[in-house]
Amino acid sequence: MKKTIVIFALILLSIYTSGYKKPDVYKIDAVRNAYIHNNKGLNYLKDNLYYPAIQEFKIAISLNPNTQATAIYYNNLGETYMKLGYPDLAVDCFEKALLQYSLNLKYYQNLADCYVALNITEQKLQETRLNPNALNLIMRGIIYEKTGNINKAITTLDEFTYIEPDLLITPAVKLHIKNLVQENL
Repeated sequence: MKKTIVIFALILLSIYTSGYKKPDVYKIDAVRNAYIHNNKGLNYLKDNLYYPAIQEFKIAISLNPNTQATAIYYNNLGETYMKLGYPDLAVDCFEKALLQYSLNLKYYQNLADCYVALNITEQKLQETRLNPNALNLIMRGIIYEKTGNINKAITTLDEFTYIEPDLLITPAVKLHIKNLVQENL
C-alpha cells in the first residue's frame, strides 16, 4: 500500500514538475498585419521597387481600412504614385489620407503638390474659398506657397493659427510659417 501511494505521489509530482506548458495560440491580428505590410512597402520603396510597394500599401489599407494609421498607408501609397509620375492616382490617396486624419501638415503639402502637377490649383483655391471649414485655410495657404505666392501663403496660414490656436496641427503650421518667413527674407 505504501508503495502505491509513493508511486502515485511520484507520478503526480512528475506531472507538476515536468515543465509542460500549453502551446501558444496564434492570434490573427489584422491591425498588426497591416502595420507589417506597410513596413514591407517602405522597405520596397528604399530599394526603388515601386510596384511591390504599391501592393503592400494596398494590402495594409485593406486590412485596416478606417483608422488614423490608414491615413499613413494612404499617404505612403500616394507618395509612391507621385514618384512614378501618376499624380492623378496620388491625389485620391492624399484626399483619403486627409479624410482619415486631417491634422497632419504633410498630407496637405503632398496634396498641393498633386494639384500643381495636375495644374488644377486655381480650381482648388476656389473650392477652399467656398467651404468655410478652417482646415481649408491650410490647404489654401499651402497652394499659395506651391504656386509661388508666399506672402498670401503666410497670411492665410497665420489666419488659420489665429482662428484655431488649440488644434494639434497648429504648432506644425506655426513652424511652417516661421520657415517660410526665414526663407523669404
